[in-house]
Amino acid sequence: MKKELFFVRFLKNPLKIGAVFPSSRFLATRMIEKINFKTAKVIIEYGPGTGVFTKELLKHQQKETLVVLIESDPYFYQKLVEKYSGKKNIIVIHSSAENVEQILKDLQITQVDYIISGLPFASLPKSITQTILEKTKRVLKTDGYFITFQYTLYKLADFKKYFPSISLKKEYRNLPPAYILSCINKK
Repeated sequence: MKKELFFVRFLKNPLKIGAVFPSSRFLATRMIEKINFKTAKVIIEYGPGTGVFTKELLKHQQKETLVVLIESDPYFYQKLVEKYSGKKNIIVIHSSAENVEQILKDLQITQVDYIISGLPFASLPKSITQTILEKTKRVLKTDGYFITFQYTLYKLADFKKYFPSISLKKEYRNLPPAYILSCINKK
């Protein structure tokens, strides 16, 4: 997707989109580096937007790995459907990450290995952040990963409430530079 179209989506709903430009391929590579694609059975992506992380996930996806994309923006959702409809082991859902438990129940999935997130937690209300993190923790298997990026560490304390074990890296080759938080689910 062109940067101009992404910018228009941002202007229409800045709190939901969270960035002026799509993520860089450098950030996408860093976001997936903790994933063991040989053993992953289920990977969820919250807020795939233009599909920058999705593209990287699918490069490494094993044939038996299911990738579930949860996108709330109708325009981005439609673009993802157009791109991935009919592809094996890719499901595109038009919903919010707040509904992850119900989505997995409907898909008859009991646990998830990895959740990758492009959600702008810094601009989300605290109650929504808490709901998403709480449900994310519940659906992730023990020692599963929740991996997100943020432009600030403003909500780091919120992440630590649910995921005390977090490794932190910074990707400077993104506009703006972004922190990658790799959160391990210890139950």
